[in-house]
Amino acid sequence: MASVVVGYVPGPEGEAALAHARVEAAAARDLLVIVNVRTTGRGLGHGHAHGEDAADDLDAIAAQLQADGQPFEIAHPEGDYDPADEILAAAERYAGRLIVVGIRHRTPVGKLILGSTAQRVLLEADCPVLSVKAGQ
Repeated sequence: MASVVVGYVPGPEGEAALAHARVEAAAARDLLVIVNVRTTGRGLGHGHAHGEDAADDLDAIAAQLQADGQPFEIAHPEGDYDPADEILAAAERYAGRLIVVGIRHRTPVGKLILGSTAQRVLLEADCPVLSVKAGQ
């Protein structure tokens, strides 16, 4: 079974990415793979909820997906990891046909210092990548 992989963090970017990934996965009857990349504070997860708040969000998402009958997996990377590596690895492991990432505006200095998870995924993915802005 093919999959749609989404890099998820609590917040507007993660919610937008998840919403688009759900539509894509449901339309093709693919497995939805949610990669929870919120624990390091880097990349997609910078500045958003951590710990129990994020776990509560994922529990609610899982309950909704189960109620909708959407096949899904939630990947929880542990330790010190790179969010882009985890998203790319999930796409390989779950036969990803599409990766969905949320993006936000960043200053040129922010891009230089922090790097960009979305940019790495866009450049290194072996499948198409959909980048989604919050509020669209």
